Amino acid sequence: MSLASTSVPAAPMPKDEPARPFSPQLVLGLTLSAIILFIDGYDLAALPLALPHIVRELQIPAANFGFALSAVLVGLGAGAVLLAPIGDRFGRRPTIIVTVALIGLTTIGTASANSVAGFSTWRLLTGLMLGACLPNVTAQVALWAPEGKRASTITIVSLGISIGGITSGLVVPLLVSFGGWRAIFLLPGIATVLLAIVLFFLTPRKGSLPERQDETSVTKPARRGGQLLDILRPPLLVATVTFALIYGLNAFAIYLTSSWIPTLLPKVGFSLGLSARFMSIVNLGGLVAGLVIAKLVDRSRVTRVLSAAYATIGLAFVSLTFVPPNPWTWGALLFLSAGGTAGVHLALVGIATDFFPARYMATAIGFGVAVARIGAIGGPMVGGWLIASGISVTGFFLYAALAPAACLAATWLVPAAQRARH
Repeated sequence: MSLASTSVPAAPMPKDEPARPFSPQLVLGLTLSAIILFIDGYDLAALPLALPHIVRELQIPAANFGFALSAVLVGLGAGAVLLAPIGDRFGRRPTIIVTVALIGLTTIGTASANSVAGFSTWRLLTGLMLGACLPNVTAQVALWAPEGKRASTITIVSLGISIGGITSGLVVPLLVSFGGWRAIFLLPGIATVLLAIVLFFLTPRKGSLPERQDETSVTKPARRGGQLLDILRPPLLVATVTFALIYGLNAFAIYLTSSWIPTLLPKVGFSLGLSARFMSIVNLGGLVAGLVIAKLVDRSRVTRVLSAAYATIGLAFVSLTFVPPNPWTWGALLFLSAGGTAGVHLALVGIATDFFPARYMATAIGFGVAVARIGAIGGPMVGGWLIASGISVTGFFLYAALAPAACLAATWLVPAAQRARH
């Protein structure tokens, strides 16, 4: 599944080559990838959902779990930068199988924790494995995806994370009733270990499916310092900066708005229940926008699509500053603004895979994920600072428009980023 560091040069896939059909083996590989992301999406949501039950049973104050709750995100960012490049160097198939097994084992380990330190340690280890796994899964999907359907394929498979997070809220009450809070981690952890065994036998092996090839990816060895330093040096530096900048700013915008919308909307007259339903509209907008944007990217120029998307998002945020609060109009504007921002985020990884040679794919995605974690942390903090300063709701949304405006400006770096691979 991975491209070896040194191999016999292969002819690059012509740009005008007809898209490969979705063979049964390709569908199997993509389905297994989606299942991995589904389980990872569940795992990311597990501790917050388990926390009320843990606090009740272990009699530990909820406030003590601050780092434990963020440990998985810290680990994910560190793993994405430090461990994801292992897949590019030694093979994505073995990296994915091993990290999936370790995600299962560390999740099982979380079920054995009885202290804040124990939860923090196990969640940090889980995050490290998630950070190593997710970029390699996405990179492998990008290399398998048929030409002309790459962004759409990656976006559809990536929906597994969102669906896993949604499903967690539905199954956690059933697991708690079956075996207490420990079942939230124990049963999915066992299922994840079993999945690793299934992956070993069923995941397509290298050469069994056509993959995108690049002249540089198969003939040019990594320079001293490895893949991570290579993407931070010319000619790939512009591609790395473009992807990380847009992905990080986009994550900042997502968490700036999604973290504070339920708090802000009641201030303009919406009920708490309606404010919660607005968040469902935002989440739906993210799914719809992600699929639409990915489909357009496969058919048109990336710069045009991203520019149109960010212009629409920015105008929708600005419109919230002068359109009177009304459930229908504000629902539509939040669908376009906050939902659109989440949708672009789903499609961005698929777009970025066209920036990098195959041998750097997981490394580059991992770096972008790590930068996005910084944006995800900074967004709620800046939002809290704005609210503490006494800013109005409309003023908040005007500030929120600055992030898509910055992303719009950054889209003009995309052509240079695309040229970097060649």
